Amino acid sequence: MDQHKIVSEEEWLEASRELLKKEKEFTRTRDVIAEERRILPWVKVAKDYVFDTTEGKKTLADLFGKNSQLIVYHFMFVPGWKEGCPGCSFISDHVDGALPHLVHHDVSFVAVSRAPLEEFLPYKKRMGWGFPWVSSASNDFNRDFQVTFTKESIEAGDDMRNFQKGAVTKPHETHGVSVFYKDERGDVFRTYSSYARGNDILIGAYNWLDLTPKGRNEDGNMGSWMKRHDQYK
Repeated sequence: MDQHKIVSEEEWLEASRELLKKEKEFTRTRDVIAEERRILPWVKVAKDYVFDTTEGKKTLADLFGKNSQLIVYHFMFVPGWKEGCPGCSFISDHVDGALPHLVHHDVSFVAVSRAPLEEFLPYKKRMGWGFPWVSSASNDFNRDFQVTFTKESIEAGDDMRNFQKGAVTKPHETHGVSVFYKDERGDVFRTYSSYARGNDILIGAYNWLDLTPKGRNEDGNMGSWMKRHDQYK
């Protein structure tokens, strides 16, 4: 870590006030973006997606439960894996504590993965998570919501907003968040989706680390600075 300049308290306060101006501007900008996110146009979900859950088959509309809003986390766990994506696991560590607050605000949450239930439920138990996690193994949900790609699907016109065309030459999986609304008639609408670093906002640990001198300490590959919570020494 580089040696920082040591100053008097008066100089420190002056520098802090200058930073505070930028922090306040960032907060105002974030509020504007949040409002623009809320007024995005919606698109009606036309397909009848059916998921495998621990309570049997459920449609996308069923996943809302009693709420009118649904957040879906596209968790990277493909068929054959024994462990979930470390980054997805990092994000998922932040979910259970938020769930009571989300429900209070008319929001349900569910994680969706392409692997069969029997492959990821043992991992969920190992991690100690309580949030609902369902399988999209029997439908096109992952592809339709831009988190699973193949070379053929790209050539057929899949949305590659997160990748350069031609960069994917074998099946590719990514993570993301999609948000849905269900009206009184039971019609479901997609209201928002975000991928890759767009999901940083969901990681409370990042916000804590951003307050510290060393920050996120992200030097090297991801495995060197972030692990599944039961793999730290």
